[in-house]
Amino acid sequence: MSKAQLISYEPATGAEIWRGKHGNVDEIVDRARRAWPAWAAQPLATRMELVRRFANEVRKDAEKLATMIARETGKPLWEARTEVESVVGKVEISIRAYAERTSQRKLDNALQGTASLRHKPHGVMAVLGPYNFPAHLPNGHIIPALIAGNVIVFKPSEKTPATGEMLLQCLHRAGVSAAVAQLLVGGAEEGQALVGHEGIDGVLFTGSAHTGISINRRLAARPDKIVALEMGGNNPMVVWDTPKITDAAALVIQSAFTSAGQRCTAARRLIVKSSMYDALIGEVKRLADRIIVGAPFDEPAPFMGPVIDNGAADGLTESFLYLLSHGGKAIKHMVRPRDDLPFLSPAIIDVTSVKDRPDVELFGPLLQVVQVSDFDEAIAEANNSRFGLSASLVGGTPQDYNRFWANVRAGVINWNRPTNGASSAAPFGGVGLSGNHRPSAYYAADYCAYPVASNEMEQPRAMIGVGLRDN
Repeated sequence: MSKAQLISYEPATGAEIWRGKHGNVDEIVDRARRAWPAWAAQPLATRMELVRRFANEVRKDAEKLATMIARETGKPLWEARTEVESVVGKVEISIRAYAERTSQRKLDNALQGTASLRHKPHGVMAVLGPYNFPAHLPNGHIIPALIAGNVIVFKPSEKTPATGEMLLQCLHRAGVSAAVAQLLVGGAEEGQALVGHEGIDGVLFTGSAHTGISINRRLAARPDKIVALEMGGNNPMVVWDTPKITDAAALVIQSAFTSAGQRCTAARRLIVKSSMYDALIGEVKRLADRIIVGAPFDEPAPFMGPVIDNGAADGLTESFLYLLSHGGKAIKHMVRPRDDLPFLSPAIIDVTSVKDRPDVELFGPLLQVVQVSDFDEAIAEANNSRFGLSASLVGGTPQDYNRFWANVRAGVINWNRPTNGASSAAPFGGVGLSGNHRPSAYYAADYCAYPVASNEMEQPRAMIGVGLRDN
């Protein structure tokens, strides 16, 4: 890849699908700064109407956008279609969230006048998107930011620029100015330049903890800039006493291998009560053996596609071998049918005997299994991570779930549900290395505008009643 051109390739075939020039950060930010005052001055109703028109544009282009997502990420077409539905659904959810979380309020204080609460946009917001949900996740920052009166500079992942371009084209066709919502094509260099640019008022990021920490470090001396970091997880799923082994196994498979394990909320660690181990793991392996891995448009439809590229496939294969060589016991080996394409079979490995297990987010279809003997040990193992995004308990009693919920460190905690598939109508974010306490989804409105408290009277009225000399 030359500096002049950024090229996007299909993971499933290796074919080139898009190319474009790297953007000029200074020019783009300057254009955004000039566009912001007029956009912020638009009535809120106008901005809401424009994002609703955007939803209609996405509906019109739904199949075209889903096809591009499937081609560029490798995910099955059925899954790409659900992502497009999420993009559309995000608009009304964001409008409701803005009204609920950042609405105007007035309180009559009688002789003290009026106390008001209103919100102001920050200005120019940098949105940095990931490759696993290249439309839905950046859209979750973009729409709330635009509603609040910010302008945005969106740098999609260098692995999914074509999807990012299509997303902004829908905004532009809806009537949002090309200066208000701009695309920055580029890689790490452009991303770093954007984050550190003096003309940026905030950074809204979804991606890896490594990159998020770099952004946090870069802006540590700039408390004037809002920073929202939505990062990954080393997420635990605990399976406890339940007679429903088949259902539990299905939840494990959904949590670990949907999107080829390329979800920040995917289950990375399966923590199992020893007495349930043989029955559960046997059923999980039987289901995993039936998973169809294939290209996005294959028939019958695959459950999962390839990982994003050969580098990711190489890293996951090496991680599986590392765990195997350090005491792990393979339950289902990771198989790579072709060296030149990033297809991987779902892999399962028992790491109970692995000392000092690496606390990293292995972003792919690799599930680590740990046996425990009691519930306290299960909770301790669930918390044996610097991350804290999602966690799930399968089985157990209501009392067990209460203990689990109270003691596990995570921003999303589920019972008898997968670790993934979070609702946009709820806040979404984690603790530890999974986020910086600025949850997104329904709470995105919180970081897209800041509150301004005002005490107001139509005429000045004041007196000083103490501490003055007599005339």
